[in-house]
Amino acid sequence: MGDSLTAETIQLEAAGGDALEAYLARPAGDDTRGGVVVIHHMPGYDRATKEMVRRFAELGYDALCPNLFFREAPGAAPDDASATVRAAGGVPDERLVGDVRSCADYLRALPTSNGRVGVIGHCSGGRQAVLAACSLDLDAAVDCYGAYVTGDPPAGSPTAPSNLVDKLADLRAPLLGLFGKDDKTPSPEHVRELDERLTELGKPHEFHSYDDAGHAFFAVDRPSYRVAAANDGWERITAFFATHLATLEA
Repeated sequence: MGDSLTAETIQLEAAGGDALEAYLARPAGDDTRGGVVVIHHMPGYDRATKEMVRRFAELGYDALCPNLFFREAPGAAPDDASATVRAAGGVPDERLVGDVRSCADYLRALPTSNGRVGVIGHCSGGRQAVLAACSLDLDAAVDCYGAYVTGDPPAGSPTAPSNLVDKLADLRAPLLGLFGKDDKTPSPEHVRELDERLTELGKPHEFHSYDDAGHAFFAVDRPSYRVAAANDGWERITAFFATHLATLEA
């Protein structure tokens, strides 16, 4: 690990031939390493998310965050882009999976890749990280308080997606889940349901729930930020990806 890295905005080809903007951060050097796809939260492809991408590069990974709102609002500020996508009903699941696939393929094609790629998301991105891990061949997944992995969305909400209960049998990667005990979506009951379902299915997973923490406790730029929970969560993410994305010994 080191603090020398490069970061840039790139464009890659998404499913269907669409152009997809993404933020790429890479550590210096030519050592082989794993990759991480970072899925941004509903507030958008913002500075806080890009800081997370750079943090994964500092941890030794090639990291890439797709701008999921690029098609609807190219060049728009994160808040405006988020509002546009919310009004349109959110990012379709099928398109999300295609975008994550494009990012994983890009990372695996880099000359530094060891072939292993993980995914992480917060808020809506937490659910989308689980969806991606149920749909694609990934090596690790982290769900940070993803709403509606289990539980039913409120009636009439234009952006609330269906839950993923019926897809969990297809989960292809070990899952780390980080949650706040004061959260409402997902609530402790939703987390318990997910834990029980994955246990029944024999899917490897590790969950941690934090006292005095609600939704978005990782968000350093919001009142919901909780230092102790976020610091412990980062330590667990670091250890989890080190276990599952490390270069395998010859």
